[in-house]
Amino acid sequence: MTPILNKLIFGFTFFREKYFSERKDLYRRLVRDGQRPNIAMVACSDSRVDPALVLQSDPGDIFAIRNVANLVPPFEEDQAGETSYHGTSAALEFAVEQLGVEHIVIFGHAHCSGVKAMVMGQEGTPVAGRFVPSWTSIVNKAYTLAKSKNPSAEGEVLDRCCERQAVIVSLENLMTFPFIRERVENQTLQIHGWYLDIAEGELSSYDPAQDKFSPLV
Repeated sequence: MTPILNKLIFGFTFFREKYFSERKDLYRRLVRDGQRPNIAMVACSDSRVDPALVLQSDPGDIFAIRNVANLVPPFEEDQAGETSYHGTSAALEFAVEQLGVEHIVIFGHAHCSGVKAMVMGQEGTPVAGRFVPSWTSIVNKAYTLAKSKNPSAEGEVLDRCCERQAVIVSLENLMTFPFIRERVENQTLQIHGWYLDIAEGELSSYDPAQDKFSPLV
């Protein structure tokens, strides 16, 4: 057994003896009644930004949807005779139509390698991988928006701008899903864009009226 696997097994032992034992009633209720989270969160797969840890949520609070760069693709149905795999879209559909969540949060973060891959592609630098380049191209528009708002931005400054703009593009893409748009317009569902600066430990939220991110706390 490798050290990292031993660490995980020890972690589970601690979880079972401490966290789980103190919350047995909660887990039994969640098993008996099923999950009823109020929030669906599209977060990054990045190991540094686990939303449950960062936000100190309880089991049953958040329906987590994690992928590279916390992206939401535009709504797209299969063509006749074709079958595609819509992992993020399926999770959103389940969260909204089956679980009835009242909020969807796009949870972006600083120093995102997925967004960096998009930036590299937009600047003509080859990006390794069979799937990552096409996946991150979902938010190519974020690069254009970032450069239009800050034409002189480059390097780290440009990366930070693109990370925030990618959150905004994913918010726009959420509204291409009919079952999301309908509920937002009926005011039974709210969508939010959050951005975590992992170096500074700061969390901000996107304000569409002012077109900027402001600190939440």
